This record gives sequence, C-alpha cells and structure tokens, in this order.
Amino acid sequence: MPWVYLAAAIVLEVAGTVCMKLSETFTKPGPSIMLFVFYGASFAMVTMAVGKINIATAYAIWSGAGTAMIAIVGYLYFKEPMGMLKVMSLVMIILGVVGLRLASEGT
Repeated sequence: MPWVYLAAAIVLEVAGTVCMKLSETFTKPGPSIMLFVFYGASFAMVTMAVGKINIATAYAIWSGAGTAMIAIVGYLYFKEPMGMLKVMSLVMIILGVVGLRLASEGT
C-alpha cells in the first residue's frame, strides 16, 4: 500500500504543478485554489508512504518522477521545447527512479 500512496503523491504533485502554471501567477482563482489542494493532498500521500518506505528512497522517487512527468506535460501540453539534452536528462532521471525502486525491494 505505501507504493500506491507514493504513486498517488506523484500524480497529485504533477497536478499541483500544472495548476501552478494555469494559475497565471495567482490571477486565475480556480487553478490557484487547486494548486494548494493538490499539493496538500500530495504531501499527505507522501507522508503516508514514508511510514513504510525509506524516506530517502520515497522522496527521491517522488521528486524525480514528478520532475520527469512535469517536463513531459510541459512539452506535450504547454508546448515547451524538448531538445536532446533534456530528453537524455529525463531518461537518466527515470533510470534513477527505477534504480531506487529496485534498490528498495527488500523494504
């Protein structure tokens, strides 16, 4: 169950970051409010996850996967540039997240 909490925390964090962009510097009330809702829920879920997962592993996966996912969302939805260096960096982040997950198999 802690891995489900961590996955939910990642998705909620990405949703909060998307709302950050959509809030247009807090000028749009809906996304501005949802930013706090999603981030609050994300922190709650990651807190539940670290009850059973090593905090270093959980936080690294949460932040790394969130970073990779928001970069992809930025490219696909917000039409942000995606050069080869960014792609290779994202691949390294994803490999690091997978490695951390595999390293924590015994926990």
